[in-house]
Amino acid sequence: MTVSDDLQYALKSKDVRTPAQFAAADVKIETVNVSMRDGVKLATDLYVPPKTPAPVIAVRTPYGRDGDNLVAPFMAFARRGYVVAVQDLRGTGDSEPDDHDFYMFEPQDGYDFVEWISAQDWCDGFIGSLGGSYVGQVQWPMATHPKMTTIVPEVSGIGVGTKTASLHMVVNALAHTIGHGEEKTDLPHWQVEPMMLDETLSTGFFNEPFVHPMLGELTDSFPALKDLSPVEAQAWLWAHYCSLTCAERAEFVRELTGSPHVTIVDAENIGPLFGQGISLDRHTLPSVDPTQQVADFQAIPLLRTGWYDWFINDALATFELLRTHAPEPLRSQARIIITPSSHNSVGYKERMGEHPELQHNHWSNVDFTLRWYQTVRDGSIDEWPRVIYYLMGANEWRSADDWPLPEAVDTPYYLGAGARLSTTPPQEHEAADQYVYDPLDPTPTVGGSIVSWVYPPGSVDVSAVQQRNDVLTYTTEPLAQDIDVVGNLRAVLHASSSAVDTDFAVRLSDVAPDGRAIQLQNGLLRARYRDLDRGAEPLVPGEVYPLEIDMWVTANRFKAGHRIRVDVSSADFPRFDRNTNLGGAAGDPVAATQTVYRDASHPSHVLLPIIPVTP
Repeated sequence: MTVSDDLQYALKSKDVRTPAQFAAADVKIETVNVSMRDGVKLATDLYVPPKTPAPVIAVRTPYGRDGDNLVAPFMAFARRGYVVAVQDLRGTGDSEPDDHDFYMFEPQDGYDFVEWISAQDWCDGFIGSLGGSYVGQVQWPMATHPKMTTIVPEVSGIGVGTKTASLHMVVNALAHTIGHGEEKTDLPHWQVEPMMLDETLSTGFFNEPFVHPMLGELTDSFPALKDLSPVEAQAWLWAHYCSLTCAERAEFVRELTGSPHVTIVDAENIGPLFGQGISLDRHTLPSVDPTQQVADFQAIPLLRTGWYDWFINDALATFELLRTHAPEPLRSQARIIITPSSHNSVGYKERMGEHPELQHNHWSNVDFTLRWYQTVRDGSIDEWPRVIYYLMGANEWRSADDWPLPEAVDTPYYLGAGARLSTTPPQEHEAADQYVYDPLDPTPTVGGSIVSWVYPPGSVDVSAVQQRNDVLTYTTEPLAQDIDVVGNLRAVLHASSSAVDTDFAVRLSDVAPDGRAIQLQNGLLRARYRDLDRGAEPLVPGEVYPLEIDMWVTANRFKAGHRIRVDVSSADFPRFDRNTNLGGAAGDPVAATQTVYRDASHPSHVLLPIIPVTP
């Protein structure tokens, strides 16, 4: 289904068509310190229009409440009759204390912020929020307050566990730019990352033991762990962690990592202690059972994500949970917008000059957000499609009643002889392709869902990297007709390795008639975590394993004359840590000979969710 012209205009334009009610000079701006339940004071700017009480937009940010990209949209909202309350997170900006614990205190501080706003005489009872990345993540705790009306989190989710295990290499510029502390810099993270590039590229070796090293250190503190298997111990620790207060969780992480305060790197590294299914964002609102977590939400959510966003899997999984486990009427009112963007910038770049909606940032859609707020206030949410998504290739906005699309049919495309990709199952016997993966020369990241100011994300031409000796490619014949692929992508590789552990990465690209191979999406599996329920298990060198790889999600029209391409490698660095192939043992990285089988007994393939093509 197509999207109404009115909504399409709001999605495409940075213009604010909603007329202003007040001049900027009439908006009162003041700074107040808001006390949290433990007495810590958080600096908060208020943009108050002349007429109150009024609806309120509550924003919490670690990036500085007076950033240049924030003041203009906040003033735009205030001129249209909204009070804007924007707060520096604990330990950032002008807020107390003198250090910042990444994610640790957001559950209580977000709740307390809503409680404070609801008691102010300038609040008319409507409290909404907006913002992306960390600013989106902190909205989920706010949504548990009964007086929160709606949230609009962009490029974030509640931290639903991933289907396959893969450790992201966090380019730790954020650890040096967010919050107070001696090791912090005043430079923005997009300037710090290039300065740290040599450090980034000289590290990133995944070489942890099968059992997280911290597990052994915890048995003295938690004797119950001694009688548990590693998987059971991880589950026990996660349940214990979820039972702690915010302050206790922060102290728990600090003691384990030895850090004076919790950084993004600490929050990422601590995840495997609880199991490979515990993602970074679970720390924002820890819960043993995510289904119970969404059952506690009170505010109507409008999620915004992008096809090239780092957190798109999480956002979509969160939406699915909301649609099945949130209380009514919230369950029926949840909405999601999937744009052609990456996490922090443009994602899909094809025909950008003709399509202004491809120019995107977190704050570019003031008018669209105003329309959503008004829709919620009017009680007319049913007029909005549940799902709005951008169909790349066709460069069109589409709508749907639910996600995943019920009309999508998972269609196998098989890896075949002569580097062919087709829907015909292989008939050969003992057919296979080989390559050598060297951790000292890993296949580099090119485009895709990376968060970086050095490596451009999105629809980059990957044809050059596909020529490397450590990459296998399989391509269809030119298509006779358009094919629309919308939904979750999966690969089933029948593969072996000469190593006891290694990675397999699979990418989908759209090959244009001019030879460019446009990156759509890819995923990576750490082979020893091929079964998350069983925990880490080494490979037997030379033994063939069926490996299911989550290739994430996309929406693309492969046009007639284009070709569909799948490539297989063993690295995507530095988006993912590179595997040393040692299975956790100490020592220098070793090269591995990888074999991908494609015969009748081992039909390696990808599953593409194909929907009917509609004009």
